[in-house]
Amino acid sequence: MGIAENITRVQARIAAAAASAGRDPTEVTLVAVSKGFGREAVAEAAESGLTVFGENRVQEAESKISSLPAALTWHMLGHVQSNKARQAAALFDCIHSVDSERIAAALARHAAGLDRSIPILLQVNVTGKESQFGFEPDALPTVAQDIAAHRSLRIAGLMAIASFTDDEAVLRAEFRALRQLREELKSVMTDHPCQELSMGMSNDYSIAIEEGATIVRVGRALFGERPQIQPQAEPNSVLQST
Repeated sequence: MGIAENITRVQARIAAAAASAGRDPTEVTLVAVSKGFGREAVAEAAESGLTVFGENRVQEAESKISSLPAALTWHMLGHVQSNKARQAAALFDCIHSVDSERIAAALARHAAGLDRSIPILLQVNVTGKESQFGFEPDALPTVAQDIAAHRSLRIAGLMAIASFTDDEAVLRAEFRALRQLREELKSVMTDHPCQELSMGMSNDYSIAIEEGATIVRVGRALFGERPQIQPQAEPNSVLQST
């Protein structure tokens, strides 16, 4: 099955999941995770109607963005290293993976220098696993207030990576936890949108939509199995999206 057929199938599943939750499917943004795939695959997906693409590594994204239509929208999904913050601030239309105040400050500084206001999502560790990036839920209100002081950043919402499991109850609990944190954040962050919930990947995006996701990050279900990639100096970014 080719990319065009995969897109049709994924979009149908998004519509079905939204309908089951009494939601409008247009409320859900599909981010096509193109990490590991060449510009040809992205171009084919774009020709089939997709406009929003997600990358995990700044260096890989830079080469694609420069050679593809300017009308496409690009989201940074992977962990942002400090030495990549300037490039990330210049390249991406939205950054999902703001997981520390230090990274937020670096992005804000470079965005200000570029005269940009960048939408960001605060990454939350909803699994409790030490191996995952993200703010602890209890720390989120204070952290968000501090990050909101950076005028070149707009807190658009929250992002999380759920446990990699087939246990639907676990997934729903984690997605609901993020949704509740988003609601709490909206009530106090009146100067920032805080509307988005980036949660759900190829294995669980239907469940995520039923639990309120406004952004799903889907790669494998669109592009097929990802080619083997040699490790690069941007650690753990492979965990951010599938």
